Amino acid sequence: MNAARPSQPSPTSTTPPQPPRKSARDEAIAWLKAIGAALLIWIVLRSFLVEAFRIPSASMENTLLVGDFLFVNKAVFGGELEIPLTGIHCCRLPAFGTPHRDEVVIFRSVEDSTPDLNIVKRLIGTPGDTLQMVHDTLIRNGHRLEEAYALHTALTPSPDDMYRAQMRALQLPQYIGKDPDHYHPTTHDWGPIVIPPQHYWVMGDNRDESYDSRFWGFLPRDHIRGRPLFIYMSVASQPFRIRWNRLFRHPH
Repeated sequence: MNAARPSQPSPTSTTPPQPPRKSARDEAIAWLKAIGAALLIWIVLRSFLVEAFRIPSASMENTLLVGDFLFVNKAVFGGELEIPLTGIHCCRLPAFGTPHRDEVVIFRSVEDSTPDLNIVKRLIGTPGDTLQMVHDTLIRNGHRLEEAYALHTALTPSPDDMYRAQMRALQLPQYIGKDPDHYHPTTHDWGPIVIPPQHYWVMGDNRDESYDSRFWGFLPRDHIRGRPLFIYMSVASQPFRIRWNRLFRHPH
């Protein structure tokens, strides 16, 4: 007689447990965390490494045109943490580069009315340099500068009467001329002045359309934020067109 085989249990299908469905509150918290992380990364990158800038004025023509968009290397001069919309600047990192004469730099405005305004100009004088301008000709440390980049577009000199008292007050402490009592600088004739320690002198290439050190004085070192890397986009407005020939240029 054959022994009866024990019956095998019939296989049963098992469904894996489903994770609990997230509530709307949990979804919102997850999205806020992702957005917060992305915002933090963006703030760190633009503060310490690279930031994008747009050129809004003609003060640097023809080196930079209105509608040029450029990336700026901020690490080279020591980036600092900037909290958008708050005006807070802190936690500056050590620089591994030094601003040098004749290069284009981006810096933060020195004027109280525009504390967070980013400006681009050419660095003309470094600490200890003696500068003078005679009939729109720059003289640095006794040598006349050959400025191929400089433009003078105004048919007649622009009036600067409203700034002359301010210019005199800012420049007189560093003036080394023979008759300080009768020193009355203009935007076309000024100096000789000596750049003080930890300060610089900057000017726009388009001399007749630039609001620069001639008007508001010396630029503190800690206001310098970076130097341009390259132009990544350039858009003309009249008529609207992309200036393809300017893409990837390094402003110098």
